[in-house]
Amino acid sequence: MVAILIFPGTNCHEDLAYIYQYLGYETCFIWHTQESLPSETRLAVLAGGFSYGDYLRCGAIAAASTSIKALKKYSEHGGRILGICNGFQILCEANMLPGVLMRNTTLKFIAKNAMLEVVNTNNAMLRNHTKGQQIRIPIAHAEGNYQVDSNTLESLYANEQVLLSYSNDINGSIDRIAGICNKDKNIYAMMPHPERAVNFKSINVDTNDNSAENIVGIELLKTLYN
Repeated sequence: MVAILIFPGTNCHEDLAYIYQYLGYETCFIWHTQESLPSETRLAVLAGGFSYGDYLRCGAIAAASTSIKALKKYSEHGGRILGICNGFQILCEANMLPGVLMRNTTLKFIAKNAMLEVVNTNNAMLRNHTKGQQIRIPIAHAEGNYQVDSNTLESLYANEQVLLSYSNDINGSIDRIAGICNKDKNIYAMMPHPERAVNFKSINVDTNDNSAENIVGIELLKTLYN
């Protein structure tokens, strides 16, 4: 079971549900007022979008919701979690992951394909990749500038918690970080949108075909579930 958490303003949940259903996995939507996740949940995903209209700070209101309290209980028992874009912001605001997502240094919304580098493979999501591997996944965010203090950054690297980095400085993130996980490696988050890097109905305009490069997103989502 893939439990997909949604809030007022979430807009990528249907895409995620479509992908996991295509793969043959059962899915369900968890509304922000729900007090628990289904007992058969194998993966919980916080989809991208603009929860509560991004008021206060991106993810700040959603982080205080009833469903996030349920998510924390799920994580405390080793439950696996993925936050995508706004989901990353929510996990940081809920103190389930370190750091903060700030406005892009350009102060503009950025939507394009981004080249990423695999930093660590000792985790459930990237175990089938190689360190230094270049992958292409779309991004779409205005607040993707990930920041932590120097001690936290050192700890992230020491514990192999940095998952992905941008090949180029896109939004000002410290060390160009695009994705991280927690120390226990059961909570994952990334700003890029893997649900937009699939090949069953769309063709990547940069590759103009349905090559292996264009299915990297579905591979990440499938690997994390399994």
